[in-house]
Amino acid sequence: MAGDRGGRAVPLPRGRHFAVTWSIPDDFGGMTSALLRRSRAFVRLGGVAVDVLTLDTRPDYPSVEARLRAAGELIDGMRLVNLWDWLRDTPLDGADTLDLTGFDPLRGTGRAESTRDGRVLTRTRTAADGEVLQVDHYRADGTLVASDRRDTAERGRPGGRSVVLCGADGAPVRSFPSAWALYRWWLDALRQREPSFIVVDSKTVARFALTYRRKRAVVVHVVHNSHLQGDGGLRESRREVFENLDRLDGVVVLTEHQRRDIESRFGEQPGLTVIPNSCALPAVPVRSDRAGGVVLSSLTSRKRVDHAMRAATAAGAALDVFGSGDPTPFRALETDRVRLRGYSPNARDLLADASFVLLTGRSEGFPLALVEAMAAGCIPIAYDVKYGPASVIRDGRNGFLVPSGDQAALADAIRRFEALPPRRVAAMRWSARRTAAAYSDEAITRQWARALRAAEQRKAVRWRQDTLING
Repeated sequence: MAGDRGGRAVPLPRGRHFAVTWSIPDDFGGMTSALLRRSRAFVRLGGVAVDVLTLDTRPDYPSVEARLRAAGELIDGMRLVNLWDWLRDTPLDGADTLDLTGFDPLRGTGRAESTRDGRVLTRTRTAADGEVLQVDHYRADGTLVASDRRDTAERGRPGGRSVVLCGADGAPVRSFPSAWALYRWWLDALRQREPSFIVVDSKTVARFALTYRRKRAVVVHVVHNSHLQGDGGLRESRREVFENLDRLDGVVVLTEHQRRDIESRFGEQPGLTVIPNSCALPAVPVRSDRAGGVVLSSLTSRKRVDHAMRAATAAGAALDVFGSGDPTPFRALETDRVRLRGYSPNARDLLADASFVLLTGRSEGFPLALVEAMAAGCIPIAYDVKYGPASVIRDGRNGFLVPSGDQAALADAIRRFEALPPRRVAAMRWSARRTAAAYSDEAITRQWARALRAAEQRKAVRWRQDTLING
């Protein structure tokens, strides 16, 4: 395929390319945006097709795909493929053996149901405390395609899981002792033994990725956020993956600082690579206006949006806060100039009109909003946290770094920026755009091409070594 908007073709390794995440939420943020942008760049610049795979059970993926295509998030050469929809649409062959332990399809009465176009897609059985015990999935014609029971006995232990797939007549044809076993079978079916490159973005899916070992499948995990807690300890949600990094063919982090921290804790990691997120480079003139600031962030305690709102108020600056989540805790901080605007899929388009963007999270991987803002000439004013801001912001030249949690210093940085003369503001905006140019789709896709080839070579060597050792 041709390069995108003047970009040159990038020779990605040939084979099947997959981007794997748990779900595509309606109000998706930086990780999903980065996944979709990388996939588009792979298609446009690398000339490969990319399947975006999801594993959750949301019932409206056809509508999700239509919205993403209309917004340009999915392009020709990209497919959005959900596991359960694929099972509904694909003829299922039989296995030699079946374990039907606990196979007991649900009946409709009293069961929670999800529907599509008036047809039942799933029925769910829950415990008194709301825990999901069983989900049955149906085709459009009403036949049972899968029964996922989560309270069966497995290897003599209570609370096991059994997933049974059914053919077109609703009769069982395959069984799996766990969801992960089903996921492995599905990836095998999608790959069809072809050379494949599987990039896993979701930390939820990363634990499963440790178990997918195939000779011709290169598995790479992207770490989008800090692996550390506030006290410097390893996040529990990251422990299993980070203690087994060598079981993956490659691991990508977004900053050099994070790579160093990982290797200081876990030792040298030959498969660990630094590749930042890419961003668009808008063809807009840099302007010296001061149109106020923006925040693009989910409304969670980790993002400390309240700090941004208080600092803007103290500085007398206008601020629009865009993001999903419960606005209730932040309503008392609204003023006539500091406003909560809710979630908007087009909020990033406002960066070209905003004067500055505030980044106040407790930790970051490499916030996509940071380089997107700089590319638009919107000046970042950010808390100096691990790991993203300090890797690109040169304080006072293309943005401002503020001690983490210091709201007074944050307000002072806003005042200092808004007091600058127009020529100095224009110079900062040009500097920010020059910095962002290093994160173009073409530059980042070239880094991915090198990383995937290196991971493929390491895998081939390790596979030969393991074959010699294990016979």
